[in-house]
Amino acid sequence: MPLRNDPDAFERRIDRKLNASCDGIDMDVPARQVSSETVYTGAVFQVDDAVIALKDRQGAEHTIRRQILRHAPCVVMLVHDMSCDRYLIEREYRAGSDLFAYGLPAGLMDEGESVLDAALRELAEETGVVPDRNAMGIDHVGDFYSSEGMSDELAHIMVLHLGSFTQTERHFDADEHVESAWITWSDLTALHITSSNSMLAVQHEALRRLIAQHADDDNKPTLFA
Repeated sequence: MPLRNDPDAFERRIDRKLNASCDGIDMDVPARQVSSETVYTGAVFQVDDAVIALKDRQGAEHTIRRQILRHAPCVVMLVHDMSCDRYLIEREYRAGSDLFAYGLPAGLMDEGESVLDAALRELAEETGVVPDRNAMGIDHVGDFYSSEGMSDELAHIMVLHLGSFTQTERHFDADEHVESAWITWSDLTALHITSSNSMLAVQHEALRRLIAQHADDDNKPTLFA
């Protein structure tokens, strides 16, 4: 079996390379939380002030202090209408960038909610699009931390390929204002999207389209043997 097909063996090999630059901290030993205090609680997230112990190769502990933004996991989806080869785009105000930013349907997961259920709920609430689950393909792009140096927010990113869907009324929160529209692939790739999570989905779809195009080209008849 190739080493890369064995994730544990592959990571051990990479870790051995990294250990060559070790400054004494043993990164094979899990970090230990010494203390944690919630210093801010808001409507969407809380901030914890934590002291964390890292162990060195001699067994001694070294403490570091970090502020951690605690945030519910979220879903991000690029929605593809296969019948017209078009994509769903949104625009809304984003406080972090202070922009009316282009992006993709996204939202926070409710406690106990599955990733797919959260994605379809957010999609219906923000855009009114309700897919037929029996005529839908899903590309799971991956699960990524938005900013793992300071936040535990985990983004579940996917591409939804819709065979059929219905359009219903949108339902926004009181302080939520979102525009949405279907656009072509060329228009989507020309947009200046500033969200890294959205761009991961777009780049994943770009690769899928490229592979599909190459497959189509290979299957076209040629004039020369």
